[in-house]
Parts: sequence; C-alpha cells; structure tokens
Amino acid sequence: MSTHNNEPNPNSSSRRSFLKQSTALTAIAFTPGAAVSAAQKGWDEQVALAFEQLPLRLKVNGIAQQVNVEARVTLLDLLRDQLHLTGTKKGCDYGQCGACTVHVNGERVNSCLTLAITTEGCQVTTIEGLAKGEELHPMQQAFLKHDGFQCGYCTPGQIMSAVACIKEGHADSPEEIRRVYECNICRCGAYPNIVNAILEVKAKGEKL
Repeated sequence: MSTHNNEPNPNSSSRRSFLKQSTALTAIAFTPGAAVSAAQKGWDEQVALAFEQLPLRLKVNGIAQQVNVEARVTLLDLLRDQLHLTGTKKGCDYGQCGACTVHVNGERVNSCLTLAITTEGCQVTTIEGLAKGEELHPMQQAFLKHDGFQCGYCTPGQIMSAVACIKEGHADSPEEIRRVYECNICRCGAYPNIVNAILEVKAKGEKL
C-alpha cells in the first residue's frame, strides 16, 4: 500500500536555491562590468532620471504651464498629479470609458492614451476650464437642469464630450448623439438625460 509524504523535501529546496543562484551568477557573468558597477552604485537610475525628464510648455485652461515630464507620462497623469486638476477622472486607463476626456486644440481626446509630451505648444481645456468664474458653462447648466448624472464620476468626461459633440456637428438627432457617445460610459445609465441636455444646448445655439 503506497503512502504520500507531505513533508518538504530538503533536497528539493536546495535544488531550487542552487538554480536561483546559478541563474543570477550567469546573468552577472554576461553583463559588462561597468554596467554592474554602475547599477550597484545607483548610477543607472540617476542617469535614466536625468535623461527622462523632458521640458514641456503648453497652455491649460488658458494658463501657460512649463513643466518637466518623463516621456512615458500621460496627459491625464500630468493634469492630475502635477497640475492638480483632478476634475478629469481616471477610469479604465485604456481609452474605453471616456472619463478622462479633455480638449486639445479644440478636439476631444482620451487623456489616458495621450502622452503629455505630444501636447507641446497645445491648448488643453479640462472641465475646470469651461466655467467663467461662478458662471457655469451652458452644457454644465443643461446637465443640472436635465439631471444628466447620478454618481457624477463620469460627468466631467461626459460634459467635455457633449461640448465637442456639438462643435463637431454630431448633435442633429438623438440617434447621432448616441453613436458619438459610444466612447463615454455611464454606469448609472443617465444617457437619456444626457442626450436631452445636448439637444437643448444645440437648439439654443449658444456659443460654446
């Protein structure tokens, strides 16, 4: 009759340790000595940091900004983390939910998919830049009137897309608006109210 021994095998543990050590030693053996030395002293991180920080000049909500960013930083992270404009929301981070929608030179973009460095010299508008002081933007007023939000998380992106929808000439019918809004997800299901808000602003013909 066979039995199973569940106790750890010391030989197996030693074998794993040996393989790990051998792999590490092999990697070091094939790495140039200068690189290993630099890594040990942390020079590699300092050199990488110096080269990754790139100057960026742009206007955000009409205010000139001059910042240094890493090449990999997205416009969304620049707005939220460096410029502290947290109205633009981070949702899926894959360009599928539309919560991060902003305008770059008047065109809507998913800021989570836009590298900040590509906006050099551009005009960026976020939800914070729509209102004029205490006076709300016509689209913001329409969203309030028609209750175009519930939890409110997606609302900044929804409003930015709504403004662009009219400017782009895609607000002539509820069906057309819905097609455009496939890129903006509202998990609360406020779509009918959002469509009504857009139609009202479009009908008034106000300057956006």
